[in-house]
Amino acid sequence: DWLHDVFLGYGNPKSANLSGLSSMEERDYGDTFLDSQHVLESFPTATSIKFLSPSGNELIVKKPNDTDPILLTEEFVAQLPRPPYILTISTKSSGDAADGGSKRKSSSIEDSAESSSEVVTSISVKGYTAANPGPYPEDQPPKNTVRYTPTQIKAIRSATNEGLTMIVGPPGTGKTDVAVQVIVNLYHAHPTQKILIVAHSNAALNDLFEKIMMRDVAPRHLLRLGSGEADLRREASGGFSSNANGEIFSKQGRVNWSLSRRLQLLGSVSKLGASLGVMGDVGCSCETAEYFYLEQIQSRMEKFNIDVTALMKGEKFKEYSCFNIEQIFPFKQYFNDTPEPLFTGDLGSDLDKAKGCFAHIQNIFAELSDYRAFEVLRTQSLRSDYLLTKQARIVAMTCTHAAMTRRRLVELGFKYDSIIMEESAQILEVETLIPMLLQDSDPVDGRSRLKRVVLLGDHQQLPPVVKHSALRQFSRLDQSLFTRFVRLGVPAVTLDRQGRARPAIAALYSWRYRTVDSNGVECSLGNLPKVLQEPHFQQANAGFQLTHQLVDVPDFQGKGETSPTPFFYQNLGEAEYVVAVYQYMRLLGYPANKISILTTYNGQKSLIRDIVSQRCQHSPLFGSPTSISTVDQFQGQQNDYILLSLVRTESVGHLRDVRRLIVALSRARMGLYVFCRQAVFTSCSELVPALTQLIPSNSESGSKLRLVAGEVHPTTRLDGVMMQQKEVVEVDGVSAMGLLVYQLAQSKATTT
Repeated sequence: DWLHDVFLGYGNPKSANLSGLSSMEERDYGDTFLDSQHVLESFPTATSIKFLSPSGNELIVKKPNDTDPILLTEEFVAQLPRPPYILTISTKSSGDAADGGSKRKSSSIEDSAESSSEVVTSISVKGYTAANPGPYPEDQPPKNTVRYTPTQIKAIRSATNEGLTMIVGPPGTGKTDVAVQVIVNLYHAHPTQKILIVAHSNAALNDLFEKIMMRDVAPRHLLRLGSGEADLRREASGGFSSNANGEIFSKQGRVNWSLSRRLQLLGSVSKLGASLGVMGDVGCSCETAEYFYLEQIQSRMEKFNIDVTALMKGEKFKEYSCFNIEQIFPFKQYFNDTPEPLFTGDLGSDLDKAKGCFAHIQNIFAELSDYRAFEVLRTQSLRSDYLLTKQARIVAMTCTHAAMTRRRLVELGFKYDSIIMEESAQILEVETLIPMLLQDSDPVDGRSRLKRVVLLGDHQQLPPVVKHSALRQFSRLDQSLFTRFVRLGVPAVTLDRQGRARPAIAALYSWRYRTVDSNGVECSLGNLPKVLQEPHFQQANAGFQLTHQLVDVPDFQGKGETSPTPFFYQNLGEAEYVVAVYQYMRLLGYPANKISILTTYNGQKSLIRDIVSQRCQHSPLFGSPTSISTVDQFQGQQNDYILLSLVRTESVGHLRDVRRLIVALSRARMGLYVFCRQAVFTSCSELVPALTQLIPSNSESGSKLRLVAGEVHPTTRLDGVMMQQKEVVEVDGVSAMGLLVYQLAQSKATTT
């Protein structure tokens, strides 16, 4: 009901958003914030922020009507509680949102994708001490290390609340990290709820799933559906994630893993029984293990707690501080293999470690209770269905898989409470709707169990692919639900700082993203501190004078673009030039897996692959680049160095769509070199704001590739340092580049 009116396009567009559903919220943010300073940075417009110390004292950092926060001294910061935090946030509406969306009809898409009109008025921050998870290294949960920006915090806060959240993520702004933090927060805050993750492509889904695997999420609660799980398994077995250990996350793989894990845990139960001197095989099944816990383990834990409580009530702290917890701890023998001594004689520390040991034991039996159904369900099919409908709490699939298996999922009674949809701007509207309908409404009140929908995407990049031209042009079938919501004025949080590319490369596409900062001033996409401060972003690209450049490619052998078959465009001159530059980079020491070759047409992709296969693939000096792909296929991926061929010499072609240009220019992190017919593409007014930044203004021959002689990768030369004219080599066309590569290869072969 809460999404119905917004989906149909009438009513208040912010009615399903956090700003329209709630004015006060209290939520446990877990490891979202790294420290107290991070909390202060995340709410720059809050008029009142107070911290509650563990002793209950209020420490006010911001007061109403204060123009500046209190100066934080080291002594004051030491008094502030440490994370994790529980935040109580009060908000009010600024009244800027349009009612019914009438004021949005004349706005552009860019202006509509702005943050919701919500003002944070006061924040109460309460710290607490997380429970000790156990004495073994594997018990320690991995922590978040990302220092989220204020806008990312706003997106996380909105997405963890009920309702509709739209997050616009320009290239490199960390929307995948935001999605992972949202999923982890929901996983811990709502232990009985299930989360459905949907993406357009297997690559994006696996990228998101891999990051979840590395966080504090129990592996038994993860499930990856669809054929793309095979790619995930290959990456995990290659050592990408220490938490994955090459595990299989398909239904069959999870069933086999659960059965293996069950035997491992039952062995631990048998060891525990032997350490307590309990007769019988207490670890023969999950059922006997449960009875063993109720009769033997739970009673010992309760007796320990009663003894400790009685001692603490009967004596003063200084009198019982010498009391030895080890004397009454019931599981000393079982925990005699901990990497560090369990008890040290300090009462507070020993009590905390004892509770950690209890938590370790309780987790064993809690996990075994999830596997008890496998002792009753004997077939692989029944076990897989149980895993999907009951055990798994985070289920990931592509929108295509959701459409193919919807009937089966509904028949099984599959239920979920939250949908996190990545790449939603690339998904057809009907494909976006299907994952929302994978469950039936409640038979009693007719309401859907769905509580929150989180759409992440970027409507400034390529839309869904619709090959039927009439449906695309006249029916607007290529408009995603995400883009339609943006047009309707549904509040969206636009991430405003990128941390992927050099600032100069990010400037090529940042002009397309207009956001509003905390002071209400419109600004373009900004940069995170790491791209401004880290050394490798300051260094130049070895062998190149510039980190990004447009290279004019004239006709080669009297030809420009060719088309052997209709729409199968090729350009031999650009293909030869691009491959020659790739060979040049390899000879200087650039890793092959850090270089990708992109083009705008499938015909050119095939031509480049043929040339690379003949000249590089079997050569120990070169090898193949990590990918040779079209711009459309490479959306959502990135690499350090991108060599881009634009192919056309008679007209601009489909690159006139600025969204495709944005995708092409935003794939590179450290270096971008664009090969094209300069006169054709710089005459297109839509492309001028970006392409003019690729042409150096201090030379008449700015369209020629500028190289630096005598360097090898990596270089110590800083980016932007003026070079002497004799050190710079301007390459005069394809043949000159090929001759240079030949000479370097001969020189390297001679020296080796």
